[in-house]
Amino acid sequence: MKWLLVLYWGICLAVVLNFIIQLRFFSHVDNDVSRFFSFGYLLILFIVQFILIVFLAAEDTYRIFRAIIHFIFPSPSETWVGRREFISKMALGLAAIPFAGLMYGIFKGRYNYKVLHHTIAFDDLPDAFDGYTLTQVSDFHCGSFDRYDKVKYGIDLINAQGSDAIFFTGDMVNNKAAELNKWTELFSTLNAKDGVFSVLGNHDYGDYVSWENEEKKEENLVKLIRLQKQMGFQLLRNEHTTIQRGDAQLDVVGVENWGKGGFKKAGDIDKALSKSSSNSFKILLSHDPSHWEMIVRDHPTHIPLTLSGHTHGMQFGIDIPGWIKWSPAKWRYPYWSGLYKEKKQHLYVNRGFGYLAYPGRLGMWPEITVITLRKAV
Repeated sequence: MKWLLVLYWGICLAVVLNFIIQLRFFSHVDNDVSRFFSFGYLLILFIVQFILIVFLAAEDTYRIFRAIIHFIFPSPSETWVGRREFISKMALGLAAIPFAGLMYGIFKGRYNYKVLHHTIAFDDLPDAFDGYTLTQVSDFHCGSFDRYDKVKYGIDLINAQGSDAIFFTGDMVNNKAAELNKWTELFSTLNAKDGVFSVLGNHDYGDYVSWENEEKKEENLVKLIRLQKQMGFQLLRNEHTTIQRGDAQLDVVGVENWGKGGFKKAGDIDKALSKSSSNSFKILLSHDPSHWEMIVRDHPTHIPLTLSGHTHGMQFGIDIPGWIKWSPAKWRYPYWSGLYKEKKQHLYVNRGFGYLAYPGRLGMWPEITVITLRKAV
């Protein structure tokens, strides 16, 4: 038992030291994989320790009260060894559940891509676009990827949907454009008949790392924009482009990031719509769903469909269609995953293709969304 105790505390110490070392000495590295793994293991250690402490502290509190009562009202002595052992085993058993789940999320869940299909009917959809299909992906966070074969499988899965257009709704990288270097060739294979369209997310601006000066930060954004163009992505920065089917038009409107609270508010929906035809059917790409909540939903221009990402579904939760959908993300975002409809306007929030910080997913699996547009009858 002594050696088991030494092993346990040795592992705990190693996890904590690894996290400190990664944070202190490797924060400049463009690839975040090792840092995220160190954080993931620290998170698991914290949750397991928290559960154990809660149970044992509760048992100790109960024992103190019993001892006080026994002191005031003496009674035959009792042994606490059996009770203590039982509670310890129960605490370990309960702690094993999140431990196993979070470890599964790291080693299996983060690349467990799911293709979700939705059909949405619109009163104002032009007949020429009835049956039009689009694939939405979001939040690559490619500085987190460490398995080329798994990511390639996901990219191939996107192409396999054979959609008319592919829409990427922001957060290509964690912080730096250099994260994208090793993935440009693979991402360049994404293709659709009408093209691949994208917008910027809050992480794409490099706001969460220190830069030598503002010029370096701006150079980083310029490089990211250049790489997206090199990959064949049409990046929309408060502007729109038109897809034509005969005389009918579908406008793809893209805004820069706009998020409530302390998030960047560079998105300008009025500028993006300024040259758009009033008769065209509009799909808006806006990274943060709070933009739809705060601005788009009540905008004078009717936008039938908005596509967002950003929340990741907190990378943890439960989603059983027709029964339950829950994640801690709902405490921060009213619109955090899936399809929403208000005032004949639809919002779809994609849970993301990649991951950030915790290097895994549990329940909120990485998502590829396929939406079929239909004319309402």
